[in-house]
Amino acid sequence: MISLFKNYINQFLLIFGYRVSKVNKTNELVKIYKYKDYEEYKNTQVFWNKKKLNHVWADKDSLLIISDFVNKNIVKENINGLCHGSRNGFEQEFFNINIKNSKTIGTDISETANSFKNSVVWDFHDIKNDWLNHFDFIYTNSLDQSYDPQKALTTWLGQIHNGGYIFIEHTDQHSVRSSGKMDPFGVEANFFPYLLSEWFGHTISLKIIKNIKKNKSSAPAWFFTIKKVN
Repeated sequence: MISLFKNYINQFLLIFGYRVSKVNKTNELVKIYKYKDYEEYKNTQVFWNKKKLNHVWADKDSLLIISDFVNKNIVKENINGLCHGSRNGFEQEFFNINIKNSKTIGTDISETANSFKNSVVWDFHDIKNDWLNHFDFIYTNSLDQSYDPQKALTTWLGQIHNGGYIFIEHTDQHSVRSSGKMDPFGVEANFFPYLLSEWFGHTISLKIIKNIKKNKSSAPAWFFTIKKVN
């Protein structure tokens, strides 16, 4: 009965782009789960990657928003894209179809990435020299899987050209209340822009695109679009 009532309320709130969500009882704005060491982090991420290997978080409507933005704002003969934490490769294959002249690859920390087209086994915190200043855009919905999000984003900013973009998809599943051993980083959506500003200051500009994530019970979603300006 409670669930049915909640669904009725959500149908009304979604008209305005909101929905009922669990309460963040601690009132924390950002939270990072602490592993005992790197091996615990890696083993946890690989375990859950394999557990959810056939699950796709990204949805076509959301990825079309990114594709349209890239097509309008990046004018090049060939566009190089990178999807971090792409698991089974759905995201990069979508972009390769929907972005003009796109060559997009994906990464995942699990060796299962070797089984998917255009996927590379890689920890997205780590610097890869061949990727420095190489990409025009990066997309991820997996920043919540970072043990050190500032380190990860610093690496990613080094991977794109000046004027390139990083698209971070964020929902209530990326918030503080959802953080834990599986997804160590949680941040409240209204605080995230301030955190990005504290970390990167004038080296970036930020645009926020709001969307409804239809494949996840019509959840509100935000694309934090970070442009590298320096």
